[in-house]
Amino acid sequence: MKTAVQAEKSLFQLPKIGDVVEGVVIDKEGGVLYIDLGHIGIGVIFGVEYLKAQDEIKKLKKQDKVIAKIIEVENEDGYRELSMKEAKEEKNWKVMEEAQKSQNSLEVEITDANKGGLMARIGDLEGFLPVSQLAPANYPRVEGGDKNKILNELRKFIGKKMRVQILDANSKDEKLIFSEKAAENESIQSALKKYKVGDDVDGEITGVVDFGAFIKFDPLLEGLIHISELDWSLIENPNEVVKVGDKLKARIVDIADDGKVSLSLKMLKENPWKGVEEQFKVGGVFEAEVAKISPYGALVKIEEGIQGLVHISEFKDQEEMKSKLKEGKKYKFEIVNVDTGEYKIALKLVE
Repeated sequence: MKTAVQAEKSLFQLPKIGDVVEGVVIDKEGGVLYIDLGHIGIGVIFGVEYLKAQDEIKKLKKQDKVIAKIIEVENEDGYRELSMKEAKEEKNWKVMEEAQKSQNSLEVEITDANKGGLMARIGDLEGFLPVSQLAPANYPRVEGGDKNKILNELRKFIGKKMRVQILDANSKDEKLIFSEKAAENESIQSALKKYKVGDDVDGEITGVVDFGAFIKFDPLLEGLIHISELDWSLIENPNEVVKVGDKLKARIVDIADDGKVSLSLKMLKENPWKGVEEQFKVGGVFEAEVAKISPYGALVKIEEGIQGLVHISEFKDQEEMKSKLKEGKKYKFEIVNVDTGEYKIALKLVE
């Protein structure tokens, strides 16, 4: 009974602007589409709204069903003015919002690029895919982070299709944000299960940056070889050790909870630190060359692959350190501490 009463009430309720209604085509003439909306009257699509939807209207014939949004409750001729385009957009936004909630992946086409990421189209909607949300395999590896070079790399994706998840879908602000990385996450986590810390893997260098090199060792997985893991010796420029396209073996040294994989080349080489505690004892004095001066101290080359540090705290300030030590020159140093577990030797200048 209650349902019957509600149904009867709805028959007498006037539609309002913004309502999405369904009807059937009754005529199409002179740039006007007439739609039978049942008990709420006749709807029309004309003028600008007709032009916006003309490609779809051309395909319509009598008795075809149409979904449209009311943009004017009643015009001077007594018709309900409608918009097919706005109804379609609203429907599309609802699909996007549902996809965001369900975390379903969708296919988008890349239409443009800027320095922040990629413009992507899905249906009639345009969204944005930030650089930070690209899958590891598609992330632009540009030395020095040159924005123009990054843009050139991103432009290579224009016209291509990508599988993404929706991070944000807000019809009110017309904001649609995609993530390729999130769409691949499940597959990546599955691929990661095949590997563990300590595994040696074969891979190819995909990018070299100032802090290390990226290596692809699985169709879905890429990891970072930090500059400190390229060699036991002090490396100033990763390009001196590896180049893009190099095929080599590396060892997995860490797999983070977020799926980031860290690898090492030096762990596959003979460890020069073996027996260091016997060779270099606390209190020992020797002469060695200063390899590099940094804000936290001076790195001293003791032997090939073995460095020691004269910490900045050994001096009054940086000025004093720089006045007493010069890169490339040899000085006498005393061993203050040896930590083979952390591969560290603490030194002080002998004056």
